[in-house]
Amino acid sequence: MNSIFLRIYGGMLAALVLVAVLGVLSVHLLNEVRAGQYRERLAHGTFTLMADNLVPLGEVERKRTLLIWERLLGIPLKLQTLAQAGIDGGQRSQLQRGQVLVEKTGPHAAKVMRQVGTENLLLTGEVEQISEQLARATIYLLADELVRYPIGEQPRRLAEIKQSKGFGFDLSLRRLEQTDMDVDQRRRVDEGDTVMTLGKDGDSIRVVAGMVGTPWALEIGPLYQMNPYPPQLLALIAVLGLCLIGLIVYLLVRQLERRLSDLETAATRIAQGSLETRVAADDADSVGRLAAAFNGMAEHLQRSLTIQRELVRAVSHELRTPVARLRFGLEMIASARDDQARDKYLSGMDGDIQELDKLVDEMLTYARLEQGAPALHFQRVDLDALLDQVIAELAPLRSDVRVVRGPCQGPEEAEGQGAWVEAEPRYLHRALQNLVSNAMRHAESQVSLSYQLGSQRCRIDVEDDGPGVPESVWDRIFTPFTRLDDSRTRASGGHGLGLSIVRRIIYWHKGRASVGHSERLGGARFSLSWPRQQDAA
Repeated sequence: MNSIFLRIYGGMLAALVLVAVLGVLSVHLLNEVRAGQYRERLAHGTFTLMADNLVPLGEVERKRTLLIWERLLGIPLKLQTLAQAGIDGGQRSQLQRGQVLVEKTGPHAAKVMRQVGTENLLLTGEVEQISEQLARATIYLLADELVRYPIGEQPRRLAEIKQSKGFGFDLSLRRLEQTDMDVDQRRRVDEGDTVMTLGKDGDSIRVVAGMVGTPWALEIGPLYQMNPYPPQLLALIAVLGLCLIGLIVYLLVRQLERRLSDLETAATRIAQGSLETRVAADDADSVGRLAAAFNGMAEHLQRSLTIQRELVRAVSHELRTPVARLRFGLEMIASARDDQARDKYLSGMDGDIQELDKLVDEMLTYARLEQGAPALHFQRVDLDALLDQVIAELAPLRSDVRVVRGPCQGPEEAEGQGAWVEAEPRYLHRALQNLVSNAMRHAESQVSLSYQLGSQRCRIDVEDDGPGVPESVWDRIFTPFTRLDDSRTRASGGHGLGLSIVRRIIYWHKGRASVGHSERLGGARFSLSWPRQQDAA
């Protein structure tokens, strides 16, 4: 048991290590994805604006415009075909949907690509400082776009550009006195310069440029730096996660260990002879089902050992009388003086041997039925023919007892088809023989056999006009070697196994045997009830 749990804990530790490694890799991948999305969000609006401005231009104008942008922005720009750029199918699909591709080329550098309209051309730029260079490029492009409109329409046009081009940061036109800058910065903006200011927390920048000839100052931002999850935070999250997972798994395994230890303790106690030991089987999980199976095994083992003890005790008790009579008969044969006396003793010894043979046969039959399900070959049995056969076999055994057919009842659909049931013919015949023999031993003058057939189940009743069975012993009448009146039963030839054999036979037919009072004859009524069709049981 300990080695099993050592392997469980070892596997748990390996699983935790694997979870930690996968967690680190997952967070690293998450940081890469976040960084890619950050770069695409910053570059999308600016490069879309440049690509759209190139669409109406001719080839010569495009080259001149690119040269101007390169000189003013400090960003190498070029136009090339999709084939020249080495674009694969997935990237081509992204570009055709109007997306911007950003390929990281260094710690802070990237290659940005945007398709020009619907043409087979790419606008490509090499950005060294993606935040600052893109901010300056955006300022220049927006200012060049806005000066084409009257001063009063410029804020509306800026809002349209922001929405249509998909900028990933704020764009706004403010009056100079409304900007959050000091006196020197406002002076520089008023002179048409571009000013970059840090945010209050130092984790962002804003870029402000003056619009010459207008009261506006063009402001973009704040632009936040991409902050990947720090290793210390990742390590803390990993440790806490592993500790939580480890605690949960430990509690689950600990509970499993405790329940399995209870099973081990119960098995040890049973091995030491405490057959009444049971374990709790309340839960519906696999261990609960194991506990239920264990209890079933223990009950079966206890019942089997109890039956074995009863068999040994009963056999020693039952064999004593016929063996004593056989010994007496042998002694008398040795001293017999004539053939008549010798024949008398031999006849008695033969009866004792037959009694022993019958006892052994009943014991072997019961043991075979009690061990497990015998090989049953179910087939249709005609009840009328079966009852007539049993009556013909047993009626001659007692001339003073009349064995008759009682009132039988069958379903309407059975008319013309015979009163059939599905059963194992040999065992059902044996069960009915035992019931009728038992009834004949205790009947005064009459034994009645009858049946009732329904659409799903059937029942056979064996009744007699004897003294009946007290209701106080109905629950143990089918127990092996049970005798209500030991001397009378022995005198009538019973061993206390016949009804036990009946119970086991009908049990393997998925039915039950019961006892009650006979209203017609006044004695006992033994009944067998089981499904008419075994596959529908």
